[in-house]
Amino acid sequence: MALSWRSWLANEGSKHLFLVFWLFLNVWLFWKTFLLYNQGLQYYYLHQMLGLGLCVSRASASVLNFNCCLVLLPMCRVLLAFLRGSQKVASRKTRRLLDKSKTFHVTCGVTICVFSVLHVAAHLVNALNFSENYSEEFLALNAANYRGEDPRKLLFATVPGLTGVIMVLVLFLMCTASTYAIRVSNYDIFWYTHNLFFVFYMLLMLHVSGGVLKYQTNLEEHPPGCFNPNKTLRQSMTVPKAFEEPFPDYTTEPFPEDLPVPEPFVQNNFMGICSEEPKFQSHFPETWFWISGPLCLYCVERLYRYIRSNKPVTITSVLSHPSNVLEVRMIKDNFKARPGQYVILHCPRVSALESHPFTLTMCPTDTKATFGVHLKVVGDWTERFRDLLLLHSNQDTEILPIFQQRRYPKLYVDGPFGSPFEESLNYEVSLCVAGGIGVTPFASVLNTLLDGWKCYKLRRLYFIWVCRDIESFRWFADLLCMLHNKLWQENRPDYINIQLYLSQTDGIQKIIGEKYQALNSRLLIGRPRWKLLFDEIAKCNRRKTIGVFCCGPNKISKILHKLSNSSNSYGTRFEYNKESFS
Repeated sequence: MALSWRSWLANEGSKHLFLVFWLFLNVWLFWKTFLLYNQGLQYYYLHQMLGLGLCVSRASASVLNFNCCLVLLPMCRVLLAFLRGSQKVASRKTRRLLDKSKTFHVTCGVTICVFSVLHVAAHLVNALNFSENYSEEFLALNAANYRGEDPRKLLFATVPGLTGVIMVLVLFLMCTASTYAIRVSNYDIFWYTHNLFFVFYMLLMLHVSGGVLKYQTNLEEHPPGCFNPNKTLRQSMTVPKAFEEPFPDYTTEPFPEDLPVPEPFVQNNFMGICSEEPKFQSHFPETWFWISGPLCLYCVERLYRYIRSNKPVTITSVLSHPSNVLEVRMIKDNFKARPGQYVILHCPRVSALESHPFTLTMCPTDTKATFGVHLKVVGDWTERFRDLLLLHSNQDTEILPIFQQRRYPKLYVDGPFGSPFEESLNYEVSLCVAGGIGVTPFASVLNTLLDGWKCYKLRRLYFIWVCRDIESFRWFADLLCMLHNKLWQENRPDYINIQLYLSQTDGIQKIIGEKYQALNSRLLIGRPRWKLLFDEIAKCNRRKTIGVFCCGPNKISKILHKLSNSSNSYGTRFEYNKESFS
């Protein structure tokens, strides 16, 4: 059972513990800020005028500042790729935390949405209270100009109110377009609305410049809790004849014992005397301190990425594979990448603004500078991109030589960026499971092993590939055969265990072909029996830690995740990793 707990903690438990910690941290920040401003209101008896709306709005604003600061950090992809490098962060467990960057980004986004609702609700109450409970005694603290002022003027005719309304609309668009259903059905909507974050941050800086929140500037002349005898005493009590003379401007002397003191001041131990009215001034916006650093870091990184990717790559060849898969091979000066990383492609002729991530299936090495990607033609962007690259799109396969380069559209490559599959070579034993086109992250790993495996920690690789049709296996059949033959020649046939599963068949058990005879014996009809597979791997690798890497449908991912968390009698641990761009 201890092993099960350790596996759960290494895989799924760390995520749950983080969510609990994050919830506690935000609630604690909200409560501490609420108490701070609630105490400040008590000094001036503003509860009747404002209620607790201002305290709630300020407490929720602190949480929003905190999350708006951190939500940008997971989007600094160059920084994460730099930290993910094995030379930068030595511990594998620490590097695995960087794989949770997307989860952290989503968590911060959800927190912003929740506390934005609370912040807006509090300000609606504030606008109503400012209008109905207008007080001439605290003109500097009241946002309304007169009693009974229309609250809608405070919401739509002031800088804080108008910017707040627009930010709510922007946030609503970003949140709704970030749902899984919209991302899958129409990625363009998600991409365009999510880039409204820059408008959101500009409005946020204007929103906090309204100066609604104020602080007292003359604390020495008017300490919190004191009262002005020239004003307060004459309004609240009958002054004895001995004290009919005007009070001096300021004194630190206590009241005579026979002078009655108003009951509220006795209860609150307010015994100071002053004659100067409190003076208030707007706070310097704290939001600037929170978001200026991460926002500048993000902008600097985007500028660096723009400079790095402003030169188009040289496309050396384009291949059209079965099942609507396109392979693009390229060359770029000083381009370096590690197996498992991905790049972002931008083709201005396809779309002036859109860019899409694709995993590298071939990385440059010391002997060759070529790198490539495989992309599934699904959606408008990939269809237009395919039509521009292929001179005759109705042909099944076409290889275009380099001397026809001028006929290619300009293509820009941003990256590379890190992914969880970089760790597949850092385990002694790795289990790589691919579903359909999800094999692309492992293709670069296999290509790297083809160049040489002795320099890596990996000593045994289980490679499971599940496809619906037999033609899909031809995408990387040559690569698998070359790697298989190389390991046999080096007397290491057990280094890689290849299993290919054909999930759908027409009843005729086809084979890949005589050219790929080495793969025919590894082709199985049906779906993998995952429990038996995990038990077999655990039995053959007793008391070892195995890295599980999955890129495929959510159904397979959930099964592997659950099995990685389950215990076994062989002392084997499974650490689960998953790649997802959705």
